[in-house]
Amino acid sequence: MKKKNLIILGIDTSCDDTCAAIINNNTVLSNIVRTQKIHQKFGGVVPELAASLHLQHIVSVVNNAILKAKIKNNAINAIAFTNFPGLIGSLLVGSAFAKSLAMCWQIPLISVNHIQAHILAHFIKGVHSTPPNFPFISLSISGGHTNIIKVKDFLEIKILGSSNDISLGNLFDNMAKRLGFKYPGGRIIDKYAQLGNSKTFFFNKPKAKKLNFSFSGLQTNFLYFLKKKIKKNSKFISQNINDICASFQETVFEILFDKLNQTVKKTGIKNIVFSGGISSNLGLKKFFSKKSLENNWKTFFPQLEFSSDNAAMIALVGKLKYERNLFDKFSIKP
Repeated sequence: MKKKNLIILGIDTSCDDTCAAIINNNTVLSNIVRTQKIHQKFGGVVPELAASLHLQHIVSVVNNAILKAKIKNNAINAIAFTNFPGLIGSLLVGSAFAKSLAMCWQIPLISVNHIQAHILAHFIKGVHSTPPNFPFISLSISGGHTNIIKVKDFLEIKILGSSNDISLGNLFDNMAKRLGFKYPGGRIIDKYAQLGNSKTFFFNKPKAKKLNFSFSGLQTNFLYFLKKKIKKNSKFISQNINDICASFQETVFEILFDKLNQTVKKTGIKNIVFSGGISSNLGLKKFFSKKSLENNWKTFFPQLEFSSDNAAMIALVGKLKYERNLFDKFSIKP
């Protein structure tokens, strides 16, 4: 179903950010994110608290998105919302609100795969001068997932590999906590890593079959390493924080590269698209920019605004599904 001006309201409540956005075709008119900073004092997201705060914030966040977009409610053609994956309590809030609004306004309801939306954020107008060509390989890395995905077309994806244990984002947060950083700690590790020597310390690179990942072994090795060093020198972390962070990140990046290199050899696809919160990591961008030149890959990184959780990417997938008449019934469950 083609429209000259297809306006979609996107809603994302997959984790602890309450997000709403309005797009007109591929152009973002507004993109509002309300972050729940209270989780910092708990060292991680508390699911029940996240759901409760979504309930408090969702009306104002959606209203602000509409106001900033400078449109009237009756201009919205459909409502897209994150249906999976995510924290079930948080998803229930977003889905119930989206259903109620769509029913009230008598417009179509569209469910969206959160991971797929992260990948397709690269097609939001202005993210790239030239978007990636199909097919491409997506490395989807965030606090909730670590996947290698083959993307054949906008709505045709296939997971080739994933983590057998913890996600990469979970690994970063656990390591950051051990180093004394506040949650979320991934960006703090990256900040210190830019000042360090990545060849100072060496950590084990756990092996996983096929194109899958395993990070629990690296986590255990890192913790034992710190315990041993601190036993000899109580100030080891503070005296070596830059090199510790740089060496840790380098190990992670090498693990990711090894699996991506296997994927390229297996599929013959050299277009590599990074998505998810960790794709904003500065060290990751530097590492893979160098590797792409050495291996003749073409790599794509999203803008910071669209790497972390947001609703613009949800609205974009909603627009793509609207054009294909892929609507959902109000009985759909997250």
